[in-house]
Formats: sequence, structure tokens, C-alpha cells
Amino acid sequence: MKVLVAGGAGFVGSHLCARLVQLGHSVYCLDNLMTGRRQNIAPLLNSARFFFINRSVLDPVWLPVDVIFNLASPASPPVYQAEPEITLRTNVEGSIRLAQLAEDTGSHFIYASSSEVYGNPSQHPQQEDYLGNVKTMGPRACYDEGKRCGETVCYLYGKRGVRVSVIRIFNTYGPRMRMDDGRVVSNFMTQALRGEPLTIYGDGSQTRSFCYVDDLVEGFVRLMNTKTPLAGPLNLGNPEEITVLHLASSILKLTRSKSRIEFNPLPVDDPVRRCPDIARAKRLLGWAPSTRVEEGLARTMPYFSRLVNDRDVPPLESVVVAG
Repeated sequence: MKVLVAGGAGFVGSHLCARLVQLGHSVYCLDNLMTGRRQNIAPLLNSARFFFINRSVLDPVWLPVDVIFNLASPASPPVYQAEPEITLRTNVEGSIRLAQLAEDTGSHFIYASSSEVYGNPSQHPQQEDYLGNVKTMGPRACYDEGKRCGETVCYLYGKRGVRVSVIRIFNTYGPRMRMDDGRVVSNFMTQALRGEPLTIYGDGSQTRSFCYVDDLVEGFVRLMNTKTPLAGPLNLGNPEEITVLHLASSILKLTRSKSRIEFNPLPVDDPVRRCPDIARAKRLLGWAPSTRVEEGLARTMPYFSRLVNDRDVPPLESVVVAG
């Protein structure tokens, strides 16, 4: 198939692009490199089945494709809080543009939403029919509400006959995360490897469920390949819930770091608990994550070690642009 991946040079997007090329699909990676990186897609540029389009999802694009993945959005809290308007427009206007392309081409439109639509949940674990506990006005609202409105775009185009799917992604980690993206795994890993204090916001009792990126991508591929259209959103994440303090201790043990732990005030609107109910994904896709957190962290550490020691993949001199 011909597959468009918007946000394909980002952390999750680049892993998805690589998997799709490996499966024999022709992949069009659309990314303006606001938060994505050329290094993430460097291994793919020699493939005759991979095409990089250096363009914003807000710009018009026409491609005769079979499937469209929309992963185009800043997901890093420092970035989306610094660029709230771009974040909101990317999720709303960008989704409208891609959904329109899906309607014009008869494509399957798959939107990467987020567990952030649940806000600071009062239901635990979170099921897809839970309406959430969210704030429309706050520093995180541009992302949370942008994702919620992106889902509404999918609903509207679905009513018009477009095949749409919505994936709600829970905390995901792995190689190609940015050191400065402000999420807890990258923060802790970088701090531990540098011998700096690990910064915990709050008392560390708040929980998250961490899904290794390869497991998430497997869920994306299974959804793409399913013949039966799915009604409503689908949670993809790891139901193994751990505290932030436990994560910090695990990373200290893995890296053999002597870093101490420092506690700071909890950020505004930061959720206390977050864990997916994945019964629907199990039933409809036969999907569940297979990588335990300790195993995934061990796979991730060498990547961060290279970053910390300035041994990352060197910048590319040129990138082939199609379109």
C-alpha cells in the first residue's frame, strides 16, 4: 500500500515509518521538523519505498495514498506550552486537511489522539467511553483540547463516509526520544546518565503506564490491516501501572547512577493516575504490549548514552524531498 505518515520524522512516527517500509509498503513521511529530526529517518532515505516531504501538515498536500496516519503534533509539554497556537491548529486544521485528503482519495484515516483527552481521570483504569476530567483553560489545554477536537474531526468525516480510526496513545518511550522533550523517561534517563539529580514533580506517588514504542507500532499496524472498520476510539498503552518514584528507582539501578532524587512541586493540571483499559484492543486487534518496562528501559538506555556522550547519529548533509 501507499501510506502517508504525517509527523513521520518524530519519535513514534519514525518507528512507524521504518516498520511500514520493512513490511513492503511505500511510505510518504510528511514533517516540518518542528520537533521531528532528520536523524530519525536517516536509515530510510536509501530505500526506494521511502519519500520525505519537508512540509507542515497545515500546508496543502496531494498524494494518492491508501492509508493516512496523522501523528503530526508537538507532544512534548515544554514545546506545546511554548507553542500553544501551533499545537492547537496542527491537531484541528491539520486533521481537517488530512481527513479531506482521505475523503478525496478513499483512504483510511488514522488519527493519533492521546490519553490526555481523559485529563486528570476520576475513572481508573480509563475506558474508551469515559468522557474525561479536563480543563479547557490551562497550560496543557492546547494539547488536550486539540486532541479532543481532532477526534471530533474524525467523527464528522466518519459521518460523511470516510473510514476513520482514532487511537488514544498512553505514555510511550524508547529510542529516538529527545533529551529535552520534558517527559519523565527522557528526563530521568538523561539526568541519571549525567549524574544529575533526578527531578520528581510531586511526591512520586502519581502513576503512569509506560508502553515500549515497538509495541505501540504493532498496534498501529494491526489497526491498519484490520478489514472491519472500528467505531469509536481505541486505547493503546501498557496496563502495567507503576509510580513515578518506582520508575526513577528502576532507571537509577539500570544506569548504576549515583544521582540523588529531588522533589519539586507538581505542575499545574498534571494527572495523578493514568492507566489504560485495553480490553477493546485485545478483543478487536488481538493486541497487548509484550515488553515489560525493565526490558524496554534496557533497550532504550544505549540510545540515551550515545546522546549524553555526543555520539548520536551525525546530521545529514542532504535529504531527498518528494512532493
